[in-house]
Amino acid sequence: MWFGDDPQIVRWLGVLWGKSREKAGGVTNLLMSHLLDTASVGEVIWDHYLAPATRDLLDEVAGGTGRGRLLFAWLCGIHDCGKATPAHQRLWLEGAQAVNRAGLSWNEPMVARFRWRHDRAGGFLLRRALREAGWHADQVAWVWPLVAGHHGLFPSEGQLQEPRQARGELAGHSDWRRAQAAVIEVFTRELGFADLTSVQPVLAPSRATQLHLSGLVVMADWIASDEGHFKGVDDLARVSIEASRERARRAWAELGLRGGWGSRPEPGPEAFEERFAQSPRPSQRLVIEAARTMAEPGIMVVEAPMGEGKTKAALLASESLAARFGADGVFVGMPTQATSDPIFTQVRQWLGCIDPELSAQVALLHGKRMFNKEWRRLLEPSPDGTQERFGGVDEFGMADEDDAYGLSSSDSRRRERQTPAEWFLGAKRGLLCPFVVGTIDQLLMAATRTKHVMLRMAGLAGKVVVLDEVHAADVYMSRFLVEGLRWLGQARVPVVLLSATLPPQQRQRLIEAYLAGAASREEFALDAPIRAAGYPCVTTAWFDTNRQTPVVTTNETSSWRPDLQVEVEVLAEPIPDRRASREKRRQAQHAADVAVAELLRERLSQGGCALVIRNTVARAQSIYELLRQPAWFGKDVTLLHARLAAQERADRTERCLKLLGARHDNEGEENVQRPRRFVLVATQLAEQSFDVDADLLVTDLTTIDLLLQRIGRLHRHEKVVRPAGVDRPRVVVTGFDPGVGEAPDILGASQMIYGRYLMMRSAAAVLQVAELTTDDDAKPGNIWAVPSQVPELVARVYEPTCEMVPAEWREAERVAREEWEQRQRARAEQADMYLLTRLGEHEERTLAGLHFAGPSSVGTERAMEAVVRDGEPSVEVILVVRDGERYRTLAGRPLTHNGDVAPDLLDEVLGATVRLPSKFTDLALEQLRPLAGWYGHPWLRHSLALVLDQAGRAEVDGRPFCLPNGTTLRYDKELGLVEEASTAGR
Repeated sequence: MWFGDDPQIVRWLGVLWGKSREKAGGVTNLLMSHLLDTASVGEVIWDHYLAPATRDLLDEVAGGTGRGRLLFAWLCGIHDCGKATPAHQRLWLEGAQAVNRAGLSWNEPMVARFRWRHDRAGGFLLRRALREAGWHADQVAWVWPLVAGHHGLFPSEGQLQEPRQARGELAGHSDWRRAQAAVIEVFTRELGFADLTSVQPVLAPSRATQLHLSGLVVMADWIASDEGHFKGVDDLARVSIEASRERARRAWAELGLRGGWGSRPEPGPEAFEERFAQSPRPSQRLVIEAARTMAEPGIMVVEAPMGEGKTKAALLASESLAARFGADGVFVGMPTQATSDPIFTQVRQWLGCIDPELSAQVALLHGKRMFNKEWRRLLEPSPDGTQERFGGVDEFGMADEDDAYGLSSSDSRRRERQTPAEWFLGAKRGLLCPFVVGTIDQLLMAATRTKHVMLRMAGLAGKVVVLDEVHAADVYMSRFLVEGLRWLGQARVPVVLLSATLPPQQRQRLIEAYLAGAASREEFALDAPIRAAGYPCVTTAWFDTNRQTPVVTTNETSSWRPDLQVEVEVLAEPIPDRRASREKRRQAQHAADVAVAELLRERLSQGGCALVIRNTVARAQSIYELLRQPAWFGKDVTLLHARLAAQERADRTERCLKLLGARHDNEGEENVQRPRRFVLVATQLAEQSFDVDADLLVTDLTTIDLLLQRIGRLHRHEKVVRPAGVDRPRVVVTGFDPGVGEAPDILGASQMIYGRYLMMRSAAAVLQVAELTTDDDAKPGNIWAVPSQVPELVARVYEPTCEMVPAEWREAERVAREEWEQRQRARAEQADMYLLTRLGEHEERTLAGLHFAGPSSVGTERAMEAVVRDGEPSVEVILVVRDGERYRTLAGRPLTHNGDVAPDLLDEVLGATVRLPSKFTDLALEQLRPLAGWYGHPWLRHSLALVLDQAGRAEVDGRPFCLPNGTTLRYDKELGLVEEASTAGR
């Protein structure tokens, strides 16, 4: 190791510590050892993890093929140079004494009064050293934030320096400056550079690439901070790059870390059938061909009807995009946790067809993955316990408390894993897995100004990003989606967006956001609106970096199946006045339920299967209670909503898919008979990724795009024999009163969810088609041709300049629009508080100050998910039943008086998980705790228990679990979680 000719430097480097003995496996880890360890991990990351596109880009930044690897390792290793300061060295008494004996001292009373974080100190010292080495100012400006921000937050340049009152004591004087320069110089030369000057890159990467790099630096630091693999080295004579490289190679292998599919050839024309055992449909061929013709990384928007096979087409397109543009994996983002689970299975099967080893590299990433049986089954080779390792590192190299959720076991490393390496499964690291399926929240959170956001960007950059059902993002979520697309565009990440009902304005906005990022511009607008003439259609867009111009193409084709001629009817529902009493409201609800029940009895008189969709759980429960009475439909009714216990909801969903899903006769499986008569009552769960086929649809009014999504469940499958009366697709829209010559009355709950303005315009669209009548012998006039009319209908409702409503509604529409626009602005402003980049900062060149004046904390990941969805954090609880002095599971099996759970009861206990209404969140967090026997359990120790009495009513310590207004909860095995007024005397 090079030390120059100064023996004093050797003494200093032999005592400056990077990790205390207590946090380095019982042996002090010298600072130089940790720097070289982290650089060596960086080399292994380069060799075995980085996407080909990332390596090519870093070679370009560094000045030539092969130079990127050396620069990347240097960036990883130099991160902790700020520990060579009195501010850090004083923090561990034993280490401080050794440093003092070597001749480096400080004014202890003065240094003890102030704090100077070693990450910011590192940014300060490195910036000074690079300037003194003659680096160009532009290169200095983007490099120092990688060091100053490696603990998760990027300070501004003005925040680097120690407090003025410390008078330079925190950084140290004279000898300290020599020691600090030596640390940087010796590390640099040991790595293979001639000197610090020769490290200088030739290009400054984009801001998005810097954020990507920052995340990789954090990844390398966290791996090198694992004392199990990097035990301390306290003898400088044993510190060398060769020794660190051997430690890094061994750690990488033992941790089981790996990248994705690496460099692969572009799939041929036969690939779709090989992957999915079927020939591609016209729209699927269109998507695949569009991917093959993109000249540069860009964005693809796929608009096609429900059931068209968009996801499969997107997966194969991602293969082409990865091959063409050097991506190493895929992130598939779904709108909900429920829709993520089946796609997780599909992605694993798809990757298994490419390479059997790849299916084990897929991570399921959402808050309820522990309830996914496939995911838990795949985890079985891992230990049951969770050990607090692999977290973020603090000043001492200790795991951050809020990050310590990693799984670790030397025994399990020797077993064959069916999931990605355990290191990837810790908090904030899930997106670093090679292949990820999760909720779109994972992308939205990558667009927030929150701690360790660089890890999320590092997990997205180098992949192909596929987002399904993007129309589900409202104006609030869209702010984060647009911000995320800006960063992905600048990072040259190929993106595929899927939608069945995407408003044209939203399509335009999403594409322009991506192009704005690719062009590194604050503002960007295409010269003309993007026109999609047909349906299905595919729009591709990228920024031609040579000509500095956008390229946008749109192509369309025909659907694989003919239009459904859907008859549209209206079943008016009188809406009680807002000031009506509770009894009046109950009577109105009962009357509305009876009207629907009578319609169903008439239409299903000769049999058939109906789907009834209500906009709230309470409305769904109400009509179900009526329909299940023997006088109506009795046992031929099923209820499905989000407030059922997890296992009950899963069982009912599976049953509905078997009864009403596609017919299968594969491999001798019994073909489940379609019921002669059946009614499924559901909430919005039935809108998306729910492959059931209904003969008749009755639905509450909703916005036109979601209404068309619901209509997608009508006559969905071929070769289904349908009884007379429901042999033609028909939707009956209720939940509003059209009125006579006045604006319609719409359910208050529906307006709260969707907004009155769009609901009015959607109601107008429904009435326009429903009021057209003809003779019975002629072709019906009350028809929507689905899917060919879908783009037109959505565009008309969402285009403000299109006159939709009758003249007598227009004043009410104007008022509703003003209220809607005001609400949209307010929600957008609320979202802007958390956006990663503020208005006016999108053309900044470095990460300096990225977190300046950001939210100090948003709490847990659950709270962050609520932030990006503009909702109050909701709480999931596990229901247990009190039986005297002991507890039982919801299904009735006994637990102990502490609630201890035997292994064979774990699934049953977890299956009783249910999400509370958001209004109960604060009360639950205040009053509910895990049962005493759960605190040491790996799956249950963080779970809140909601205890039910024998009647199913929620209680806490024998008292009703209720809000101040008396509203309490009861769990009914048929209805699920029910809100009710507390019973007098309880």
